[in-house]
Amino acid sequence: MLVGLLGLLVASSCLPRPTSETGGINITLYGFSIMKEPLEKAIYPAFTAKWKQEHGQDIHFTSSFAGSETITNQILQGVKAEIAILSIERDVQRLKEKGFVTSDWRALPQKGIVNKTPFVILVRKGNPKGIRDFSDLAKPGVRLIHPDPISSGGAQWSILAIYGSEVVKAEKQIPNLGNVPPKEIGQARGLELLKSIWRNVFSTPASAREARTTFELGNGDALVTYELDALLMTKSSSNADAEIVIPEATIFSEHPAVIIDRNVSSSDRPLIEAFMQYLWTEEAQRAFVRFHFRSSANEALNQENKDLATIKLPFYVDYFGGWDKAYPDVIEHVFRDQVQKRK
Repeated sequence: MLVGLLGLLVASSCLPRPTSETGGINITLYGFSIMKEPLEKAIYPAFTAKWKQEHGQDIHFTSSFAGSETITNQILQGVKAEIAILSIERDVQRLKEKGFVTSDWRALPQKGIVNKTPFVILVRKGNPKGIRDFSDLAKPGVRLIHPDPISSGGAQWSILAIYGSEVVKAEKQIPNLGNVPPKEIGQARGLELLKSIWRNVFSTPASAREARTTFELGNGDALVTYELDALLMTKSSSNADAEIVIPEATIFSEHPAVIIDRNVSSSDRPLIEAFMQYLWTEEAQRAFVRFHFRSSANEALNQENKDLATIKLPFYVDYFGGWDKAYPDVIEHVFRDQVQKRK
């Protein structure tokens, strides 16, 4: 009898702890702002149904969405998120440095990158300002909305997109004949373009989603944002006062998903890990694509969404040497020290 009871206790300890009166189990996930729709409308319901069918347990999700830097700060300040989906890898590093993430998040599928999306430009319907590329955002009279780089990972991606576009184009288009390498010419052009564009920024909302909302309310002439958020806006209504401009060269943002190990008990870990693995299944990746993200796990799935643009000169943060170099070299040295402080 005692042996049987001990066996039952051991088996039950491997299952997540019920956290509601109905025996349901709660997962708390904090995500950067534009993760809301695919998670709440597709991925949560599908995983909940799958877990119920396989384990007979009810799953509930508690979510919070804001700028990537903001939710990282909230976790560091003590909110009990068990999973975070962030806009930038640098925020994962911040969580690791403070001991909130202790497992090897790069051991997850696709090195922890759950989806990706290029940066594009939203303009008013009919494109009255004649904006065709990032350089046109520097035109006199263009009123630009840009999320705040202090709170928004999307804002940092946008800065890399604008600056990097000039570097990439210079390397592709300028012959390496003179004393100055094309890359250095592009870096100088990127700095000057950022300076010119930032003079036209009149609103800096806290997140990419708040920036889109500001634009939707009729403010400004243009907004640099994630392709998926631009598509969600233009496809949400046939009367949407916006259209999308695809830059010649632009960055693909890549979004890491991590377990906040400090907040996960041993009894809850099997469920948390199961959900994390689910994010890279074909079912979940297809859901991301349906909501205009690009799959990180299966490029063929991206062909299923005909609204996704073809980027002529795509690049990634690896072009800058990864976030360990992109943040100090571009976000701090170029943008903060030479653009923002001198506006």
